[in-house]
Amino acid sequence: MDRIFSELFSGLLNSAAPLMLAGLGALLSDLSGVLGIFIEGFMISGAFFSWIFAGWTGSVALGTLLGALLAAITAWALARFVRLSGANPFVAALAFNLAATGITLSLSSALFGTKGVLQNPAIKIPGPIIIPLFDNIPVLGKIVSGLNPFTYIAWACILIAAVAIKRTVPGMRLRASGLSPDAAAERGIRHALYRETAWALAAFLAALAGAALTFRVGAYAPGGIAGRGWIALAAVYLGFRKAWGIAAAALVFCLAERLGYGIQAFGSLSATALLGLPSALALLLYFFSLRISSHKGGGTRKTIGNQ
Repeated sequence: MDRIFSELFSGLLNSAAPLMLAGLGALLSDLSGVLGIFIEGFMISGAFFSWIFAGWTGSVALGTLLGALLAAITAWALARFVRLSGANPFVAALAFNLAATGITLSLSSALFGTKGVLQNPAIKIPGPIIIPLFDNIPVLGKIVSGLNPFTYIAWACILIAAVAIKRTVPGMRLRASGLSPDAAAERGIRHALYRETAWALAAFLAALAGAALTFRVGAYAPGGIAGRGWIALAAVYLGFRKAWGIAAAALVFCLAERLGYGIQAFGSLSATALLGLPSALALLLYFFSLRISSHKGGGTRKTIGNQ
């Protein structure tokens, strides 16, 4: 029984890791004053390029890092373009989402002669990280022994962000820039710099999320992101725009998804309903989060502004 529980729980944590990374990226963008509509696009490009770079370099770690850095540079350039041209950031982000799908399909066709699934036996997919310190601890030891590297990365990023956003000067300036760019400028804060940096970090995390999904299945599959970038946006508000809240929201979404698969195994849930379950859950939980925020007095953004 303990083994079954530990495998289920470690599987849940591994499944939630990509959504945690993407949601955290969306949070940083939102705190800068612009909702990170581009998260889906950078998850797509991150999944594709991390797989390509891993094949070229022979290293999953290096391939993932290169894919995430490429995403960060692209997002910084996109933010700079939006600022200098005066373009609508939402339209620019949506355009990038569409472009990401087209670019990855075109490159896949040009480089590999297919727009379908890409596999490379030379890429060694990382397995769970074994930590001897926890081996003798009942249940917890088995859970920890089943976690992959991206899960550790996700929780480390959540911890760092939770501290940095609340307790550091750059974090407070980021929030100030998002709440009131004009007031921030009067205090000498370069809000444009913080927004561009937030977009770059958001894209970096989204690319890590895409890589986590790709290496979890051991192949790059077009459409493998399956709308998780949009779910990550919902997780920002379901988590009340807090890092730990996003982690909790990601776990709830993944738990609901796994329950849906379990129900489908008994034949009582159609495949179409299963695909729509995360989106329906996001809508339902978003409604309840708004209700909770209104009872707390004016919503999440007002609460942050008064801190």
